[in-house]
Amino acid sequence: MAAAMASAAERAVLEEEFKWLLQEEVHAVLKQLQDILKEASHRFALPTSGSGGAVKQENFVLSPSGTDQVKGVLTLQGDALCQADVNLKMPRNNQLLHFAFREDKQWKLQQIQDARNHVNQAIYLLMNRDVNYQFKTGLEVLKLMDAVMLQLSRARNRLTTPATLTLPEIASSGLTKMFTPALPPDILVNFYINLNKLCLTVYQLHVLQPSTTKNFKPAGGSILHNPGAMFEFGNQRYEVSHVHKVECVVPWLNDALVFFTVSLQLCQQLKDKISVFSSYWNYRPY
Repeated sequence: MAAAMASAAERAVLEEEFKWLLQEEVHAVLKQLQDILKEASHRFALPTSGSGGAVKQENFVLSPSGTDQVKGVLTLQGDALCQADVNLKMPRNNQLLHFAFREDKQWKLQQIQDARNHVNQAIYLLMNRDVNYQFKTGLEVLKLMDAVMLQLSRARNRLTTPATLTLPEIASSGLTKMFTPALPPDILVNFYINLNKLCLTVYQLHVLQPSTTKNFKPAGGSILHNPGAMFEFGNQRYEVSHVHKVECVVPWLNDALVFFTVSLQLCQQLKDKISVFSSYWNYRPY
């Protein structure tokens, strides 16, 4: 029994260390987390100095991955794609198509918007207490860290996990109506964020005639559909004949992802320190 329990002296030292952890180190970590996440939040806003908080526009040249069929420039302004200027070389006849956003249109990137909202919610959780507030139990800190980590994980997941869409959902998206000249009926496009990259996928289609001998099997939801995927839209059946994916690196998205990783590590380290105390003695700091 004596071997299983910490001595009175050891326990007193541990309790003093734990008290210091709650009163000093926890607040230092929370301040560090606030500073890091405010930097992350600023990356999403990108204010231009002297412009009254206006968000600057950034141009990115699309880099083809193994193909030169699609080239173009994307203009990003915060969480909005405000211009897309794209050239597409049609494989079957080498015809060059050019299409761009109408001047009155821009495309909101929901992934960026959601990630920023989760970051701001994490900051709110960290700051939502009086400056002189003192934590009384380890459990209180653990609950706070879990809540902050949940928001940070959701923010990271919004950037690392694009939405799965069916081809009819892409075809009916408002994105198809934003271009001038209008997209031809055999072209579909989709924009999304994947990690630190802004991606454009162009699908070229061909119509499946009623007389076709192919077994029609509609494709389900996916981030990226492959050639041969079939779908029905507007009483017409289509098959994907070619897929072109191009992308551009957005440096501040990479910064944000690094901030998320560092913040999650800090949260976990604080949780681990508190958990260590509970493993040393039968007095539980929860």
